[in-house]
Amino acid sequence: MVIILKENPGKSQLDNLISWIKSQGVTPHITQGIHQTIMGLVGDTAKIDIELLQQLEIVAAVKRVQEPYKNANRKFHPLDSIVKVGDTGIGGGTMTVIAGPCSVESEEQIITVARSVKASGAKILRGGAFKPRTSPYAFQGLRDEGIRLLLEAKKDTGLPIVTEIMDLSQLELFSEVDVIQVGARNMQNFELLKQLGHSNKPVLLKRGLANTYQELLMSAEYIMAFGNENVILCERGIRTFENYTRNTLDISAIPALKTLSHLPVIIDPSHAAGIARFVSPLSLSAVAAGADGLIIEVHNNPACARCDGMQSLTMPDFAALMKKINIVTNAREECNAL
Repeated sequence: MVIILKENPGKSQLDNLISWIKSQGVTPHITQGIHQTIMGLVGDTAKIDIELLQQLEIVAAVKRVQEPYKNANRKFHPLDSIVKVGDTGIGGGTMTVIAGPCSVESEEQIITVARSVKASGAKILRGGAFKPRTSPYAFQGLRDEGIRLLLEAKKDTGLPIVTEIMDLSQLELFSEVDVIQVGARNMQNFELLKQLGHSNKPVLLKRGLANTYQELLMSAEYIMAFGNENVILCERGIRTFENYTRNTLDISAIPALKTLSHLPVIIDPSHAAGIARFVSPLSLSAVAAGADGLIIEVHNNPACARCDGMQSLTMPDFAALMKKINIVTNAREECNAL
């Protein structure tokens, strides 16, 4: 349920309304805009008397929300959410680029790449410490040593770090990680999502290989329902009948998710394509479509990478792409201003 308040509601009337709503066992979430204040009610609102609310002096309108996701719903929160990561804000029309290798392989490798992507304009460093691999014989990552090396790269460059968690048992190891990534395979690991909800640490939530927008938003809802509103949605491509590329990038996810939700939406063109030469056009398409950010795989020597070398950009190629991203971002801003 959403309560739209009249402009400049009286403080005592607002406090009384909030107190009454809480007495009904429902949690109010208030979003204050320039001209309008919206109160979203989370919980069992079946017993709330809409007609009674509509008669209140400070209430302009009351609407029931049909979608099962509440906290993530734009109807509850009309303004774009901005998730703070260090000094960087993701969302709200800005463009944030996250870059780094698929997996952390050595101290020299991660620091070399971190310095390079920072110089090119990336704001956050990515790197896999724990790697979910289809084959049990493939490289599984350096695990806790990988996190240690990411923290060394952070110390060297000042870049915040994002890396993927695989299991609840690893949570303690992520205490100094800036953004916890939940991969496509764990998007519906609800026990993990609940625990991440008890933290205020930003969570980068990737869409599953065959999941709908609503299922992605319901997974975000799990995190938010337990108190953590710092969720970043990530479209990384879905599985279709086409097998020329690794996955099929769903560009329509950007305007669709932004219509349905206030949460920031970023795109992973590397996993969508699986082919390095496609990363640039997909990245630019995502920027033009309104994405809030990109997460791109960059390696100092892709031919020798222990994981996903085929989809990783070289450091010079990433630097060239960043120049194009800046051009398209500026053009997007000009279009939005029209």
